[in-house]
Amino acid sequence: MQHSELGESGVEVSEVGFGAWVVGTDWWGDRSEDDAIEMVQYAVDQGITYFDTGDVYGHGRSEELLGQALAEVRDEVTVATKVGYDFYNNPQAGHGELPKEMGPEYLREAVEKSLERLEMDSVDVLQLHNADTDEITPDVLEVFDELEEEGKIDATGLALGPSIGWLAEGDLAIEEEFDSVQLVWNVLEQEVGNHFLETIERTGSSTSLIPRVPHSSGILNEQVTPDTELGEGDHRGFRPDEWYETGWEKIEKLRFLERDGERTMGQASIAWLLSHDPVASVTPTFRTKADIDEWAAASDVPKLSDEEMDRVAELYENDFGIDRDDGMDALRSSVDGEDIESAGLDKLAAD
Repeated sequence: MQHSELGESGVEVSEVGFGAWVVGTDWWGDRSEDDAIEMVQYAVDQGITYFDTGDVYGHGRSEELLGQALAEVRDEVTVATKVGYDFYNNPQAGHGELPKEMGPEYLREAVEKSLERLEMDSVDVLQLHNADTDEITPDVLEVFDELEEEGKIDATGLALGPSIGWLAEGDLAIEEEFDSVQLVWNVLEQEVGNHFLETIERTGSSTSLIPRVPHSSGILNEQVTPDTELGEGDHRGFRPDEWYETGWEKIEKLRFLERDGERTMGQASIAWLLSHDPVASVTPTFRTKADIDEWAAASDVPKLSDEEMDRVAELYENDFGIDRDDGMDALRSSVDGEDIESAGLDKLAAD
């Protein structure tokens, strides 16, 4: 396992991280809490040292379980959490988005409660969870500075969502030199990642990028095939049928990334992201120990060549030669779509 630094924070992360939104929630299907703890500890054994959670996952339960799982190795791992959704005063309705709260007093209180659940004196990375541009105020930035001075956090981040990522918010975080920006980014969904690469180059920012959903909800690791029936509660069910149907055609165009015995498609999808210099860590969604075995090794498989990177870019630029709607436009939103439109991206805002 290779490691990288987040921005210029001095915080080190494994190139393959563990997204703990599957811990303490049923968003990716049922799993017992004992199984979740065992998965986290198995990931440590396989060299993963970066663990990313959020206070809203399971309304705090993910943090509690992650804290339990990592208690004996706390000094050997990097832990990130997110704050900004007020689940304390609002009931959860399915997978719907809760009201946000980014006031300085609320954020301070939320951080203290997160530390209590994690049973930690400090958290390595604190991220604002899906903050809008008008929520990233000077007062909020001051709270982050104060928390760093108090030794309660070591690095700052912004986690973007909820669908494909928000350009204006990420640009602001990069310009403000946040240590990390987390986003949805993969071979099949490149717009936002490519945009932030340009922003980092233009500004000279040290901000690191942390892609999630590197396998595009199961297509690129071939865990969702034409024969797959997604179970009740499986979060991947939000994708329209057209997305999977076009995705299965696109993956056939990417077979050149596989190397028999050296690099699987699932590993290549992670390695492609790691080939971009600002990417510090990639957080796939692990469902089994076999997933961990395969994807944790992606940090050490043969790197993608310049020729392979160019072929991927050309395929994406030409939409893989598929002249058909993938059904995702209605799910892509970013500040009402204005920043996506201004960036020249052919995506529609959600109603």
